[in-house]
Amino acid sequence: MKKSIFYLFAFLLVIACQKNNSTEKDLIKKADWLIGNWEYKTNWGTLSESWQKVNDSTFKAQSLFIKDKDTIHHENIILQQNGEKLSYITTIKGQNNNKPIRFELNKEIEDKVLFENLKNDYPQKITYKKDSNGIITEISGVQSGKTTTEKYTLVKTK
Repeated sequence: MKKSIFYLFAFLLVIACQKNNSTEKDLIKKADWLIGNWEYKTNWGTLSESWQKVNDSTFKAQSLFIKDKDTIHHENIILQQNGEKLSYITTIKGQNNNKPIRFELNKEIEDKVLFENLKNDYPQKITYKKDSNGIITEISGVQSGKTTTEKYTLVKTK
């Protein structure tokens, strides 16, 4: 009888571990629609983001804003799932002493992810939303005492 209970317990433990492993990376899988090359063109220049999958728990991106032939903004982004946490880690050239800033997933709805870091100077929130026209990105927060929101609709290029 003790042997049967041991085998039952071992079986349940294996099943629980398998379920945990299969669901562990579900958060990042729900954001796989980010993968690809995206662009937002204006009279002032072009904002582009190129997302690629590194592995089952990590995506990386490069975001550039180019005006004429000058790179005005250069940002490296890592989207990483560690356990049940999904983090958006951004390093912006020339800001924060080129050190990364971490935003944590606050809300995940089908086709939308919202990351927050309320201690960051600006932005405090970064949102990506899948749209029929592409991806809507929004950065928002309080800047110089005023609530500010910047919104861009990026379209897939390749």
